[in-house]
Amino acid sequence: LQRLSLKKGKILGLLGPNGAGKTTLLEIMAFLSAPTSGDIWFNQQRVDFSGGKLIKLRRKVVLVQQDSILFSTSVSKNVDFPLRIRKTPKIKRETIVGELLELVGMRAFGNARAHKLSSGETQRVAIARALACFPDVILLDEPTANVDVENQIAIERIIQEINRTRGISVILTTHNMSQASRLADAIIFLYEGKVAQSIYENIFSGRIETDESGRHLCIAQNGLRLHVRSAKSGPVRISIDPSAVKISRKRAHFSVDNTLQGRLIQLTHDQSQVRALVDVGIPLSVLIPRDVFGSLHLDLGEKVWLNCPVESIEIF
Repeated sequence: LQRLSLKKGKILGLLGPNGAGKTTLLEIMAFLSAPTSGDIWFNQQRVDFSGGKLIKLRRKVVLVQQDSILFSTSVSKNVDFPLRIRKTPKIKRETIVGELLELVGMRAFGNARAHKLSSGETQRVAIARALACFPDVILLDEPTANVDVENQIAIERIIQEINRTRGISVILTTHNMSQASRLADAIIFLYEGKVAQSIYENIFSGRIETDESGRHLCIAQNGLRLHVRSAKSGPVRISIDPSAVKISRKRAHFSVDNTLQGRLIQLTHDQSQVRALVDVGIPLSVLIPRDVFGSLHLDLGEKVWLNCPVESIEIF
């Protein structure tokens, strides 16, 4: 990364495919790993990874990992741990633990054994434990990746509440563009360790071949075939700009090239647009302006046609 600047008091979403560098970036921002080159600045001060000041910084910036591990004690004792090692008085600790468990919707589980919780409940307790450090910044690595819908909704509410009511800056990684749009004030896309353009969303593996007419064809996952403009051959990665993909209930509206039939499986509001997720053998996101969406009369579960213009496809 040549330069990355993050504003205080905001929610930032980090998106990108597996291996893009999202988790590595979080570990560097949590002062757990030193960057291989360049500098990290926090609150206008350069971070010295060779000095003895990292412990104080790690209290200000706390990382909640994707697969959080809790102590095999009670839920309350897990949240109490950061307070106890800071020698917070017991009466005050009990009050704080109760408030934090209330915040994450886990107060009724205070005496439960932490190792018997579900994935979603574990994640909520891990967030409460991180908040017990009273951080300025909380980093969340795929906070809803392995949880059910009920816990996903609860965790998203927690993220919004701690940012809005406590002023804590939140940086979260996710593969879910809809989630990032709902929660984040700003979104950064990472690809191969670099900040990428925002079109990098529908990212798939494929292979460039030449068809009978000599045109370049990308064979993507599940046999998806797309004509592309590229001098490359062999294995590649492709990105399809969701705002450039066209959608219709009728095939006649499109040319033959790169026209796909699929089933509409999800519709979500995304600021001034509607995001449609269509299963064409692989899930493909389409961004539709709201005024256009109203005229399309699309219904969940119905078959639709997509057209991916050659210009919407980028080859890596």
